[in-house]
Amino acid sequence: MNSVSGVAFPDARSRQTGRSSPLGHAHGSVRGGAAPEPYWGPMNEILSLAVDPAAWAALITLIVMEVVLGIDNLIFISILSNKLPEEHRQRVRRIGISLALIMRLVLLSTIAFIVGLTAPVFDLGISGPVGAHGEPGFETAFSWRDLILIAGGVFLIWKATKEIHHAVDPAKSDDVLEKDKATVVINNVGSAIFQIILLDLVFSIDSILTAVGMTEHLPIMVIAVLVAVTVMLLAADPLANFINNNPTVVMLALGFLLMIGTVLIAEGFGGHVPKGYIYTAMAFSAGVEGLNMMARKRDAKKQEQQT
Repeated sequence: MNSVSGVAFPDARSRQTGRSSPLGHAHGSVRGGAAPEPYWGPMNEILSLAVDPAAWAALITLIVMEVVLGIDNLIFISILSNKLPEEHRQRVRRIGISLALIMRLVLLSTIAFIVGLTAPVFDLGISGPVGAHGEPGFETAFSWRDLILIAGGVFLIWKATKEIHHAVDPAKSDDVLEKDKATVVINNVGSAIFQIILLDLVFSIDSILTAVGMTEHLPIMVIAVLVAVTVMLLAADPLANFINNNPTVVMLALGFLLMIGTVLIAEGFGGHVPKGYIYTAMAFSAGVEGLNMMARKRDAKKQEQQT
């Protein structure tokens, strides 16, 4: 087994008997002119994983986690793309999700680098009180991952707050993506893509570190990421259209972004926020809003019948 900063990765050659030739072939003991045993490499690992029930369980669990993490990314992309002229929305969503896939695959190919992002780069020497789980409530030993999460959280809170302010008081807006401003459309599209790239990077790093923490097998990580991004592609247009056609859902989605930004900052400071609590709260809020929408539609039908 190879180990990179505490994360173990299987070495296919270690499963072969005998020595390895410079050409990458593992040779068994040659007796009586017997042909050398062929080296199957990664294919051997994939075949062994395909018949391993534990590997399938890990794959299903990781796919669910990656899809859930992708929802955060997708909400942000949907809100930004909906502020563009209609003829550019789908293209920007496709670009944003494609960039998310590319970033995740590139990061997967540099596992050692990604794991290295968790090593502290400086420490302010401050820590919070020890919690029930035996760890400080927060720490100031920051790694590059922590700094990226904090920066992404601040950006999300700033963006969501700005959008909420504009929704409450739309009289004046300095938003570069505001459709009513007399700006060149290509600048709006470029600004949207740039902001999507920034958040894609944050969510991609969070996604890959989650994958590394759940399994040591690279094929499982790649399959889970591909499935999650495929789900994002299929859900992008329906989700964006649903948000655009229901103004109250826009406010709910912005509230989600505020919460996600706060959680990213908390995790950057070493705080542990169980993901189950976050997504349970989001699901509950979405369910309540769904009931409100049903009630509004029922009232609208009654008014139509009375008139």
